[in-house]
Amino acid sequence: MGTRTPVGAQPEHALVPPRPARVTAAETPRTTLASPILVGATIVAVLYFGREIFIPIAIALLLSFVLTPLVNRLRRLRLPRLMAVGVSVLLTLGIVGAMATLIGIQAADLAGDIPRYRATIERKIEGLRASPVGHVTDYIANIGRALHNGGKEPGQDQAKEPAKEPAKEPQQAAPQAPEAAPGLDPARPGPKPVLVEVSSTQPGPLETLGTLLSPVLQPLATVGIVFVVLLFVLMQREDLRDRMIRLAGSSDLHRTTGAIDDAAGRLSRYFVVQLALNTAFGVVIGIGLYFIGVPNPVLWAIFAALMRFVPYLGAFLSALLPITLAAAVDPGWNMMIAVAILFLILEPLTGQVFEPIFYGQSTGLSPFAVLVSALFWTWLWGPVGLLLSTPLTVCLVVLGRHVEHLEFLDVLFGDRPALTPVQNFYQRILAGDSEEVLGHAELILQQCSLSSYYDEVVLKALELAARDAARGVLTAQQKGAMRTALGELIADLSDRSDASTEAAGENGDNACSPMPIGPAPDALPQAWTRQGAVLCISGRGFLDEAAAMILAQILEKRGIGVRTVPFSDASTARIGRFEPGPARMACVVSLALNGEPTHLRRLVRRLQDRMPGVPVLLGLWLAQNGQSDKVARAKDGATAATDQVASLREAIEAVLAAVQADIAAVPETGAAARRPEPADA
Repeated sequence: MGTRTPVGAQPEHALVPPRPARVTAAETPRTTLASPILVGATIVAVLYFGREIFIPIAIALLLSFVLTPLVNRLRRLRLPRLMAVGVSVLLTLGIVGAMATLIGIQAADLAGDIPRYRATIERKIEGLRASPVGHVTDYIANIGRALHNGGKEPGQDQAKEPAKEPAKEPQQAAPQAPEAAPGLDPARPGPKPVLVEVSSTQPGPLETLGTLLSPVLQPLATVGIVFVVLLFVLMQREDLRDRMIRLAGSSDLHRTTGAIDDAAGRLSRYFVVQLALNTAFGVVIGIGLYFIGVPNPVLWAIFAALMRFVPYLGAFLSALLPITLAAAVDPGWNMMIAVAILFLILEPLTGQVFEPIFYGQSTGLSPFAVLVSALFWTWLWGPVGLLLSTPLTVCLVVLGRHVEHLEFLDVLFGDRPALTPVQNFYQRILAGDSEEVLGHAELILQQCSLSSYYDEVVLKALELAARDAARGVLTAQQKGAMRTALGELIADLSDRSDASTEAAGENGDNACSPMPIGPAPDALPQAWTRQGAVLCISGRGFLDEAAAMILAQILEKRGIGVRTVPFSDASTARIGRFEPGPARMACVVSLALNGEPTHLRRLVRRLQDRMPGVPVLLGLWLAQNGQSDKVARAKDGATAATDQVASLREAIEAVLAAVQADIAAVPETGAAARRPEPADA
């Protein structure tokens, strides 16, 4: 029998505490990602299989954005809503009907002249074959046939083969007379064959009407659905807006209402301006084709206006058919060249000049988003989806900018940068890509001064790096790559003048806030222009040396003599051998996250003991956003430093204030003190 454990006692293995697991157990995959994917797939499937219903609804919603300004204007004229909406919808229906009638008449007229145009095209092709271009084409075709035949001349194989006698065709047997049936006399003629004629019943009036209307029933039904939905959308506009607000979130009604109204207003203005520009483009194209002599200019004007709604392919398609028709009409080539020149002038002029003037640089979509949306909506809804791709995607992006739950649409398809300049810079130095860092700097420096770029982009990116280093997520290799990239960037920007000291900075044209300018270099006292007049001493952080180099570079561009000092040169073991030289001021720079570290306080005291009478400025450039109380206590005497600043801007202001104080105290130390005396003195 086994031994029994006494009550209250523990087994022997329970006396040893279990060792903590070094590897955490794998978490069970959550279903948070599956839900959005499932919802997205369901929405796409519903849009695809229900496209017969959703296409008219989408067209009606887009038309509602176009007609809303007209309805509002009619409402200001004291018309009832029903009458204002009815007038707008009837006017739109009349315009659509007139355009459809014009297209039908013009297309029928064009179809009647196709045989004549075909003859002209055939004559031009024969003329091309007789020209040098035709000879070159034939030569290329012969090369292609030779390659296809394995390098053998045509007919070479047939010449080598022995001639074969043509096969004799079997002689057709003479038709034999049918044998006489038993009991019948062959001499007596048989019964004559009966001719059977199958005649179809003439269709009735209803069948004829159905046959004639069947090709147009579906378009008419689509148009009817569009205008019925449009009527209800315009009548129930406020109710639909309230429901959209309820879906977007009713916790902050003021903000959500403003966002929805702003999105609707922006979309209305965009679609109205786009419709007006495309209509004007079509009118100008039609007038130009009329004077050139191209047949059916009204048809091509409407076609060009509609094709401008299609991204990428629209401009090409709108020009292709008129150019082809011009080549078929004119026996020469002058008409075709004139039509090509007309489109080559008007299309870039409209897209690159008038569109940016009237509704900004772009549609708010990235070029990749325009291409992807065109492919997606074409796959989903066919040619109609291609026409609606850009307007529908613009609607989604505008909603994504104003509705929090749809923000991912703006991130995916919008043309705004996905990362801020600070995040972009940090990502590049984290990868250690010096070329990308310099390219990023060149782009920003086109609109920003060098000192402002350092203060508002570089140092804020270094703050992100310092926070990651404090959390222990940066490896030694990444820290080394950052130091290398920063050193190369500062060296590359050393020959660039600071725009804040020039006219651009004085006029306030920079995108960043301008930095303090200070006195002109010629007005500086000689004591402040000597090398080492300002000592930029770095802390012991892995980014402090780069921060000190930035401060030294900016001060040097203002004519002040500087010298950078690493932390090791002012350490406790080497402070006795430290030579301050002609120092007028010392700046200790550190990217400190937690106020004033102890080692910086000891460093300031060592410098004060080594350089008595020289002011020491402590720059804790990240001692902000919650650290202002510590900075205030430090300025009240908690540190031995003469002054303490929390940014590059404040450090430059402190140094320039010290220079101005010396100029005010002894004016002769400025330009007058350095003016050469007369030779006879």
